[in-house]
Amino acid sequence: MRAFAIPLRTRFRGTDVREGLLVHGPRGWGEFSPFPEYPPALCARWAAAAREAADTPWPAPLRDRIPVNVTVPAVDPQRAAAIVAAGGCATAKVKVAEPGQTAADDIARVAAVRGALGPQGRLRIDANGAWTVPEAVVSIRRLDEFDLEYVEQPVATLTEMAALRRRVDVPLAADEVVELADDPLAVTGLRRAADLVVLKVQPLGGVWPALRVAEACGLPVVVSSALETSVGIAAGVALAAALPELPYACGLATVQLLSADVVAEPLLPVDGALPVRRPDVDPDRLAAVELADESSGGWRRRMADAEAAAA
Repeated sequence: MRAFAIPLRTRFRGTDVREGLLVHGPRGWGEFSPFPEYPPALCARWAAAAREAADTPWPAPLRDRIPVNVTVPAVDPQRAAAIVAAGGCATAKVKVAEPGQTAADDIARVAAVRGALGPQGRLRIDANGAWTVPEAVVSIRRLDEFDLEYVEQPVATLTEMAALRRRVDVPLAADEVVELADDPLAVTGLRRAADLVVLKVQPLGGVWPALRVAEACGLPVVVSSALETSVGIAAGVALAAALPELPYACGLATVQLLSADVVAEPLLPVDGALPVRRPDVDPDRLAAVELADESSGGWRRRMADAEAAAA
């Protein structure tokens, strides 16, 4: 087990430094990187995903390229446009409803991204459940001026999403309501509340459990990252490659948000897609971002606590 800390290029999801633990096994490396606020019971699925990656073969791929979107944090319009221009993708996901920002900030950022993408690019937004239903109605109608592909987790609950879906024409994507559910396989009312579902490997316990969730949901799937290194992204790529259908670009290009990586050949998009491959951890690159023994021990204890919670 090797713990790491990698600064982000831009603050994202309230995070400036991404930390986690890499776990090695007979199949290679797995990643355990739950966010700091997550309790052991919630982290248990993240630990299971790391163990799966290290110990268990992933399903055979059905495709060799995964189309991806560039992810735009809650930055100013100029920075947003620059991120899109550098991202090399025809699809962009824009964070909105950032605490401390205004609707005008969202409009300016989304307008800048649309300008950078051009009229043919696909543009989606993610509110991380921050809006109320009335706020979401107003914001979505206003932002749809820029031709939204869909809105990810606009409100916090499935009940709110179902109510919102009756009032807006833009498709809605469920994310946290599935990811944080006690049992993602038993989420009820999902089809009334959402048009598609966003799935992430670590929060769902691994590639194989995520495939079962995809089948149970019965909705189109977008595979997304949990802001991981290329080790964690490889698991998301494996999930996306194994899905019977993949109608949307996936949110797996987030290695672009990290200032470093633990592999020599990071999983970065080329012509808007990631290759289906599993990069090896590079000892020198890992050593450059490895945490000291004391902090590393904290991550080992956190994984132990997560696995104990699942026992």
